[in-house]
Amino acid sequence: MDFAYTAEDEAFRDELTGWLDEHLPAFLTEWSEEEGGAPGSGGIMSQMERRRAWQRLLNTGRWAAITWPAEWGGRDATVTQNVIYSEVMARYRTPGIYNANGLWQIGPMIIRWGTDEQKDRWIPNILNAEDHWCQGFSEPQAGSDLANLRTLAVADGDDYVLDGQKIWISSAHIAKWGLFLVRTDPDAIGEKRKHDGITALIIDLEADGIDVRPIRDIAGEEMFCEVFFDGARVPQAYRLGGEGEGWMVAMGTLGSERVGTAGLAIGMRADLDSMVNLARSVNPAALDDPDMRARIADAHIRIEYTKLLNYRALSKILRNEKNWPEVPLAKLQWSYLAQTLAELAVDLLGPSALPQRGQPGAVDNGSWNRLYVFQRYTSIGAGTTEVQKNIIADRALQMGRR
Repeated sequence: MDFAYTAEDEAFRDELTGWLDEHLPAFLTEWSEEEGGAPGSGGIMSQMERRRAWQRLLNTGRWAAITWPAEWGGRDATVTQNVIYSEVMARYRTPGIYNANGLWQIGPMIIRWGTDEQKDRWIPNILNAEDHWCQGFSEPQAGSDLANLRTLAVADGDDYVLDGQKIWISSAHIAKWGLFLVRTDPDAIGEKRKHDGITALIIDLEADGIDVRPIRDIAGEEMFCEVFFDGARVPQAYRLGGEGEGWMVAMGTLGSERVGTAGLAIGMRADLDSMVNLARSVNPAALDDPDMRARIADAHIRIEYTKLLNYRALSKILRNEKNWPEVPLAKLQWSYLAQTLAELAVDLLGPSALPQRGQPGAVDNGSWNRLYVFQRYTSIGAGTTEVQKNIIADRALQMGRR
């Protein structure tokens, strides 16, 4: 792997860090942790207005959607620059994005597949955080097999009529719009061509016949939702791509979800450093425990290996090779390390990790306590651990099936 950056990449990094040095301190002062919620303590949903303000500030410098074309407010950033962006943002510990699904996945789908009218209507909406967007793929009967989806859309005049159910849809209860995959060919599954007959629709979640029900998770938050369709009408003009092209529309963008994940390793290293420094003040005896020191060292090594794994995937992309099997391996590492660090933090902080948000003596406003239970979701989010292992066994190790 060549770790050297081009002059253009270094200029990109310098411009980004310069912009952050100028704008981030004032933003953090205006949106204090108490007002926006301490990182991790109040959950994602409690910080949405802070995230909206941050995304709008990023947009003033064209830093909100760097991979988008310049004509749509982006920077035409390369894959390498996207990784640099992710690493710098992680190192600076910047606030989260209000419209992450919209910026990273739905917006690029509309730019790639949308009509001029669709682009003019929805792209500015996503970029300036006017409305929140969600993405509706998962279904109760489909599990992790996305192509097994069964929410039915039947053409009726200028509309589609929708009936069915989606589940685990992040932030649907605050979203105005969503990009959903639906079944327009009900015979495809029975005929063993389930990837056919799937259509992508942009849906107004405030329309009649749509019921959004939040799901309270183990951390006591409501980030995920069920979405029910009962005769809901969606204009055919809201279809993204052709009828039956939904699988192509979705897969063309989902692959980019893993690009830039090197930034996750930077963020994890910062979390590790933070919990060790905090332990020095609230539970210093833990750092004298040989077993605890070994766990810290193991976590540090695994984080560095994960960063190198992502760089190897990046080098393959730059050589126009498939970033395989690094992508599913990186997803497994992310899940494992997120949970490992959450457990390590609680053990390092000892009794100080027990008070929850709002309770007397809560360290970092209860952020580490919350993460301990919340990070279990990483075994499911962005593809379950079991599915990722099956993919690696089948396609990378080519193990035989029983």
